Parts: sequence; C-alpha cells; structure tokens
Amino acid sequence: MKPEAIDYFGGLGSPIVRAKARVSLWARRRMYSLFEREFRPGPEDTVIDVGVTPDETLADSNAFERFYPHPDRITATSFEDASNLERVFPGLRFVRTSGAGLPFDDGSFTFAYSSAVLEHVGDEEAQRAFVREIMRVADAFFIAVPNRWFPIEVHTVLPLLHWLPKRWHRAALRRLGRDFWAREENLNLLGPRALRRLFPDEVGVRIHRHRLLGFTSNIVAYGRSVRPGPTGG
Repeated sequence: MKPEAIDYFGGLGSPIVRAKARVSLWARRRMYSLFEREFRPGPEDTVIDVGVTPDETLADSNAFERFYPHPDRITATSFEDASNLERVFPGLRFVRTSGAGLPFDDGSFTFAYSSAVLEHVGDEEAQRAFVREIMRVADAFFIAVPNRWFPIEVHTVLPLLHWLPKRWHRAALRRLGRDFWAREENLNLLGPRALRRLFPDEVGVRIHRHRLLGFTSNIVAYGRSVRPGPTGG
C-alpha cells in the first residue's frame, strides 16, 4: 500500500497545483543541471536527498530522483513515510527521520541535496541547525528554496502579500484562513541574503539565482562543507 503524502497545497489534484508543479519541474531540472555542472557526480559518489515526499502524482515530486542516473547511490530521507520510493526508484534507500537530526555519521555522503525544505523547518535557529546537519553528514551541499522576493508566494499562490514584514504577513494569512501557512514552523521564507546568513562565515557558499519571467523565483546555496574539527583535551 502506498503511503499517503501530506497535502500541503490543499488539493493535490487541482488544476492550479498541477500547473504549478509543471513549472516547478522545469525550474528543478535547470537547478539539477547546475548541480551536475558544479559537482560532476560520478557513479561512486553517494547522495543524501533530505526531504523527499511519498507523492507520486505531481510532476515535480522527487525531481532529483527522476534526474539522477545512479539511484542506487541515493539515500532519501523524510519525516513522512516515503518508503514507496524504494519501489519507484529501484536501488534507492529510504530512511525515515524525525526532523530533529540526521541519523548518519559525519561525512557519510559525498553530496547532500535538499530542495524546497529549508523554508519549512522553523525559525532562523532551526534553519541554521538544518544547515549544520547537512554539512555534517556530507562533503558538499546543494540547498534550493523558493525566493521570498518572487511576486507570487508558491505555497499560497497569493501575490505580494509575503513582501510585508513577516509578522504582518502571518497576521494577514490568519485573517484569510491560511492558519497552517501563518505558523513559522510551517513557512519561514528566505531571500538570498537571509539564506547566506545561515552559513558560518568560513563556509565558501555560492548563491545561484534561478529566474522566471525576469524575476528570481528560486535561490540555491551550494559549496563544500566545513565541519568543526576535533577539540583537544
């Protein structure tokens, strides 16, 4: 039996959600091309994809797994039960996580890939902790998020409202009956500067801006991980 995906968009079968997914797939394909170009992964490299979904219906669901040519080198994680991906992508290994951390040793993977997850982990400190875990378990990272300063907010499909100060934005969402998205633990949008601030100064982060209709729709932070060295006794 296939696990049920959480319906974050209030209608996985709606025409608007499906159209948005097709546009998102195009964007994710281009961002995946950036990953390939910058890191040149090979058949011996291992990848952890942090934040997969059990959904098999939307065009952009688990786009990385669709594109990556070596599914047997992927470990996919989520707090949802996405064990069905082991059937959909033969060779892939799924590990369910609590969201509090990643149950892997330091440097377990060559690359960590995460798309459209960081904006859902909570406040700034929770986002910093997420970034630290990504860098702890992998030698290089590739983290993509929707850009706060794109005119349409992709989760609510509301224009411009998310450009307000975050406190005002959340108050407006509550008045519109969007209580789920009004909670910081469910949606905490990032722009390029806010994304860069989540990394320690010593990490050589590169920021890529993916454009749609002349606007930056997605931003990607990528680079080589820096992990704290052992402390002397």
